[in-house]
Amino acid sequence: MIKAVNTIRLKKGTVDEVADKFNKAKAVHTFDGFVLMEVLIKENTEEFDEIQVCTTWEDHASFEAWRESRATKKAHAAQNNPKEDKAESPILGTELTTYEVHVQHHPAE
Repeated sequence: MIKAVNTIRLKKGTVDEVADKFNKAKAVHTFDGFVLMEVLIKENTEEFDEIQVCTTWEDHASFEAWRESRATKKAHAAQNNPKEDKAESPILGTELTTYEVHVQHHPAE
């Protein structure tokens, strides 16, 4: 398994607005190889807000297939819609990191 972590830095005061967009399940939840999604809100930040969107996948191939599918959809949407004003975006920056899930412990039954 792998875990993909998208760290998103946000303008201060916008974390709830952005995090709430992940409350409802979207297409990723139905994609082959998808295991789990978690959205983490960093506590005690001063200069900016930060969330991490963590998805767990059965393997790299499943994650990459989803990314390619998503990139294709975004490219088609960009052709059909005028660009949004970037000044209005709460996102200051993003960083995607992947990890191999080496060990997982679950509660004892």
